[in-house]
Order: sequence, then C-alpha cells, then structure tokens
Amino acid sequence: MDLTDGLNGCRQDFPFFRAPEAPNRIYLDSAATTQKPQVVLDRLLQYYTKENANVHRGLYDLSSRATESYEAVRNTVARFLNVPDSRSVIFTRGATESINLVAYAWGRHQLRAGDEILVTEMEHHSNLIPWQETARVTGARLRFLPVADDGTLDLTDLDHLLTPRTKLLACVHQSNVLGTINPVRDLIRRAKQVGAVTLIDGAQSVPHQPVNYVDLGCDFLVFSGHKLGAPTGVGVLIGNPDLLEQMPPFLTGGEMIDEVFRDHATWNTIPHKFEAGTPNIAQVIALGTAIEYLERLGLEAIHTYGQELLTYALETLSAVPGIRFFGPGKHQGPVISFTLEGTHPQDVEFVLNKEGIAVRTGHHCAQPLLKHFGVSSLIRASFYIYSTRDDVQCLRDALIKAREFFS
Repeated sequence: MDLTDGLNGCRQDFPFFRAPEAPNRIYLDSAATTQKPQVVLDRLLQYYTKENANVHRGLYDLSSRATESYEAVRNTVARFLNVPDSRSVIFTRGATESINLVAYAWGRHQLRAGDEILVTEMEHHSNLIPWQETARVTGARLRFLPVADDGTLDLTDLDHLLTPRTKLLACVHQSNVLGTINPVRDLIRRAKQVGAVTLIDGAQSVPHQPVNYVDLGCDFLVFSGHKLGAPTGVGVLIGNPDLLEQMPPFLTGGEMIDEVFRDHATWNTIPHKFEAGTPNIAQVIALGTAIEYLERLGLEAIHTYGQELLTYALETLSAVPGIRFFGPGKHQGPVISFTLEGTHPQDVEFVLNKEGIAVRTGHHCAQPLLKHFGVSSLIRASFYIYSTRDDVQCLRDALIKAREFFS
C-alpha cells in the first residue's frame, strides 16, 4: 500500500495539511486527537448556518430537521459497530464521560463490599479513576491484570483474578501508550463465565480497525469522536439494553424525563434517559459524517494502512542511536512510545517542535503503566490515515539531530 500521501491520497481531504502558515505540519499526535476532514467541517458549518435549532423540543420544520439529523446518527453508529438496537447508542461528551456514566449509574448501584472490579495495569486514567472512586464508595475491591515486560497483558493468573466475586471487567481494547491490542474477545468470554459485566474502552481501537459489538460480546463499549476525525465534545456509550433499563439517570434535568411532579419525576425511555439537557447537536451530526467518511475508506483498509506504516516506522526509527521502544511490536496499533538514552523526553519534544513535528511526551494519562516500566515520561508518535512515510523519515532525522544536540 502506498504510504506517501495517506490512505488512498486522503491527506488532501484534511485542510490542516494544506495551510502552509500553520506550525507542526508533521502531526504525530493522533492518539490524542485527530485532524478533521473537510466534509466534517462542512457539516458543522451547514448545521450552524442552515439547520441550527434545538432537538426534541419543537414541531416546527427547522427543529424537526435538526432532530432527524441528530437521531439518524444513532443508526449510523449502530451500523458502523454492528449494534442490533440503536436505543443502545447513547451520546456523551467523550469516552471519559461514557465510563463515568457506567461507574455512577451501574457501579454505585450494583456493587457491594466484597465485590471485585478487574481492570488492567495499562488502563488510561479515564478507565481507572472512575473505578477507584466506585470501589471507595461501595467497598468493592479493585484488582489488576498485570502487564508483561513485552507490553502485553500477563494472563498467567487470570483464573485467580476472574472469580465469582468479579462483578465487572473494564479493559482497554488498544493501549494509548503501547499500542497493544488486547485479546478482549477471550477476556469477555472468560468474564461471562463468572457472571461479570464487561466494559471495553474502544477510544483507540474504533478509529483504527473494524470493531463489531456483537462479535465482541461486551456489555458496554465506549469511544470518543475526536479520535476518528469528528469534532471534540462528542462520544458514545453503547450498552446492553437490559442493563441500561435498570440503571438510573446519570444526569438529571431536561429531556431525560417522562413526567415531572412537584416532589418527584419519572424517567424517559433509553437512550434519552441518559441525555439530559441540550446535547452537543452539531458535534453529534458531524460524528455521523466522520463515520461515513471512514466507511468510504474502509475500516479493513484503514487497519492495513496503519499496520504497514507502523512496521515501516519501527524499522526506520530503529536506526536512531539510543532509542528504546515500549510496546510489543506485534498485535499493536499505529502508536510508538520510546525514549532516547541520556535525553529527557521533554527536551526531545522541544527539538522536534522546532523541526515542525508534533509528538506528545509525558505520562500519557497512564501513570501506573509507566511506573511498571520504571519511567516517568515517554515520547509518543501516533499515526492515522493521513500520516505518511515522509512523516516517519522526518521524525527519524529530527531524533538523530536531538540525540546529537544533547550528547
């Protein structure tokens, strides 16, 4: 596959790369957020200039059209991830809010002292801190699947960690730091054998590979729009309808009600029960456009392109003196985290920025994982459909320059 102009030449679809006055033309921080294709920006503008009205609140034509566009995205998401019931698709502000919704509306009402929550050592803080707080409030115990030295999950003691006391397995599909693609189907199957509810963090996997909700078999799946070319401020929770029906609202106010009395209220049906107030209408509508754009490129092609670019990057960057990679090198998404011997990651980032290269350094919202490897900061280069072979070569050359500058 040609790695010179993005997948199928799609780099030209992103205005960011056509603006010569902007810095950091070599954008290698797509695991944090992606650039947006023109079709997404156009859809935002169309809504605000021709369709701007609140949803679910008016019978006049403008409001009806806005509601139809907004609700159509549930069907788009359901098709995209093979979700049988579009009522299972709940719009949130991002994966973080989606996980917190489950932690509050399910975890705090279902978990008790003596119950156990199983997470992995490589979780993003967004899939760890909500469960820490849930355990603190309910008396449940938090347990961890450890990470092996090669960056994969160590499943040696899985039978001892997954027991009838395990009420929830919360696991990242693809690590935002190591790129590790975890065997979530097997973990979900094993969790079901002990009666545990399962939540999968798909923030990094959904943009990069085909994800099939039915095939995974999880109870909850979350992802963020801004990591797949959609605007910020929109995410999705997909939930088992039976569990969602049992869960109380996460937020209260307008739209999530059925009937309100002076001293109590009754709740709307799912998914509206979990969407209080005016939602991020434009962002949700543009999320649908972003998903349709990815579908035209093809998720299998996106996955293949990412894997080929990852392989090329690992080979190319291996020529940099003193580089140390963190990650398995296989069963890995297009994310590379590394250090340069004798050089602080932030110093490296300073040099790369001067060369017009955007990478991220720091703990990447995964401090327990970095502590496992005995480091406090890593350099991360992450790729997406618009990344190219030239980007990788420029990164290699700049890293060599940084190494020489600080040696």
